[in-house]
Amino acid sequence: MSRHVAIVTDSTAYLPPPTMERHGIIAVPLTVVLGDQALEEGTEISARSLALALQKRRPVTTSRPSPEVFAEAYRRCAEAGATGIVSLHLSAEFSGTYDAAVLAAKDAPVPVRVVDTGMVAMALGFCALAAAEAAEAGGTLDEAVAAAEKRAAGTSAYFYVDTLDYLRRGGRIGAAQALLGSALAVKPLLQLDGGRIELLEKVRTASKAIARLEEIVADRAGTSQVDIAVHHLAAPERAAALAERLRDRLPGLVDLHVSEVGAVIGAHTGPGLLGAVVSPR
Repeated sequence: MSRHVAIVTDSTAYLPPPTMERHGIIAVPLTVVLGDQALEEGTEISARSLALALQKRRPVTTSRPSPEVFAEAYRRCAEAGATGIVSLHLSAEFSGTYDAAVLAAKDAPVPVRVVDTGMVAMALGFCALAAAEAAEAGGTLDEAVAAAEKRAAGTSAYFYVDTLDYLRRGGRIGAAQALLGSALAVKPLLQLDGGRIELLEKVRTASKAIARLEEIVADRAGTSQVDIAVHHLAAPERAAALAERLRDRLPGLVDLHVSEVGAVIGAHTGPGLLGAVVSPR
């Protein structure tokens, strides 16, 4: 590792592997429990396998990494020459991952700054990239943290799901909100707000909801220089079509990432998820 500040995140950042390798970012895996099997996200269970399990209504839960797994990641960074580590993670409202990282950081061989970004998916990934770029430019530990926090403060994430049932089962959205969506037979648009998933709008059909998602993203991006990520679960055609329309209408678009979410997020959203992250430069 050529730089002095190392960047650690978790598997829910969904950064492309070549990007992680190029920037030396380490992702600690969360665990998906499928029936009686505990599987590491990203290596032992694919998003497609998860989608099939959900469609068959097999029991699926998720769990945080252990502090020991984080301790091993921090040790590897130190052995590779890092004199400090920035550890950036999904919202503590969703997972105990942040808490596990904090516990491990106490005994790490080099200083570790653990950050609850309040984000998830590429909203988290863009924060990790900002920290990595700051570190590569010779930034200090504090400067890398500041770069990640600045990126998080400006980043927005919106998503459409076919049903709120998976979020309700996992406790990620209130039962009253889920019941409202079901009772009115509406298609929900959601957003990340304060590290939590909140109902943004209710739209009558899937096609109208996806069109509205595009409008919200375009309005949020404006003419500024932005990075965009389009996520999906078992909906590649929807994702490709949305990405192409956004590419055509965003004059300030810098990078556009299209990817399927991993099993941890997919377990809580269900197949049909279509999400978009807007991250101004």
